[in-house]
Amino acid sequence: MDFTDTDISPDPIARNPIARLRRLAQPRPAEERCELCSAALAPEHQHLLKPEKRQLFCACDACAVLFGNGQTGQYQRVPRRIEYWPGFRIDDVQWDALGIPITLAYFFHSSPAQQVMAMYPSPAGATETTLPADVWQLLVDDNPALATLEPDVEALLVNRVGGARDYYRAPIDECFKLVGLIRTHWRGLHGGSEAWAQIETFFESLKARSVKPRAHA
Repeated sequence: MDFTDTDISPDPIARNPIARLRRLAQPRPAEERCELCSAALAPEHQHLLKPEKRQLFCACDACAVLFGNGQTGQYQRVPRRIEYWPGFRIDDVQWDALGIPITLAYFFHSSPAQQVMAMYPSPAGATETTLPADVWQLLVDDNPALATLEPDVEALLVNRVGGARDYYRAPIDECFKLVGLIRTHWRGLHGGSEAWAQIETFFESLKARSVKPRAHA
């Protein structure tokens, strides 16, 4: 699955990032196939990421193992681990210092850019900004688990909507899915009831699938 503006696939849907986001948010077809070897895939399957394009590929287990070592190839395997971080430390002043204009965002270290990126969903898709290194380092000092996020394929996903204060270690494909849901269902200036119901359901599912975080020094 491809979410970049620079895709050169001959598939017209693949060339259109908005169409790809919509496809991610829609129910999956009865059978999907590995985008590397064409093997049939189960509804829940692995993803590989091409970091320089932020491009996702559906993959079978064999291809995920074979091609998913980012140190030796062009792909990185997207982990399946989801952790809910109830003890995450950030106050409203620190949040405002990040310069994110809305209360939904995700943060990840981009290897190609060699810096931490912040992405927040909008009706037009994902909006990107960079974070000052010193601001991010203050968060890492207070929350050492941030230093363990795998570059490119894991993110800090933040939900502060309506007074929520929820923080997750999330696979990058889950973040892309959230962007796709908002892009697909948002209506008007305020989103509409369907969009907010989809967002609520997304985070309920994410929390239900999360595991207890590991201890970090």
